[in-house]
Amino acid sequence: MMIRLFERVILVKCDGALKIFQLHIRSIYNVTFIINFLVGHLKTFSLWITGISGAGKTTLATTINNILNSNNYLSVILDGDSIRNQMNKDLGFSMEDRDENIRRIACMSELLSQQKIITIVSVISPMKHQRAFAKKVYGQNFNEVYLKAPIARCIEKDVKGLYKKALEQKDSDFTVLSSPYEEPENPDLLIDTNLNNIEQSAQILIDFLQKKYKIKL
Repeated sequence: MMIRLFERVILVKCDGALKIFQLHIRSIYNVTFIINFLVGHLKTFSLWITGISGAGKTTLATTINNILNSNNYLSVILDGDSIRNQMNKDLGFSMEDRDENIRRIACMSELLSQQKIITIVSVISPMKHQRAFAKKVYGQNFNEVYLKAPIARCIEKDVKGLYKKALEQKDSDFTVLSSPYEEPENPDLLIDTNLNNIEQSAQILIDFLQKKYKIKL
């Protein structure tokens, strides 16, 4: 793809065809985003990263988000912990509240997709019916990414101290210890963190996106 930007005109040469777009605005907040939108280069999709606490969901989401942004793709992270602490403070950890938490996140992801924004969701979403519901809400281009990690290693690392706290207090609602985590049976992508470090995991996900959406990263 060849792109030339002039004062009021954008010239785009794509697949041998030359397209001319006349701009009727005085300033451009994000020229690349506008160009991507006009020529259909921007691919809108959702990466729904699921896995137990400590699997590395947030780290992977941050890494992929940085890569997408640095390559002029408009993407945002919807992190489960952040959303719970800011928007969903009214929810607890009963199954009903967990379902509602996932419903809100899925709806938020779908609304962002309408604005041509890629969403990277990092949330445990422990139950199959929750992830199925999220897929139904988002629709096409929902990608379930299962970040598989052994529980023993997550307890050993326990960066946030959540496992230690849950074990000491005998938390009855802590996923995988006292509350179930149903492993995805047919995820769009499975990444085994026992075999891949964060750099390798990110590359696996990048390869997946490049193959499925033909994006250049």
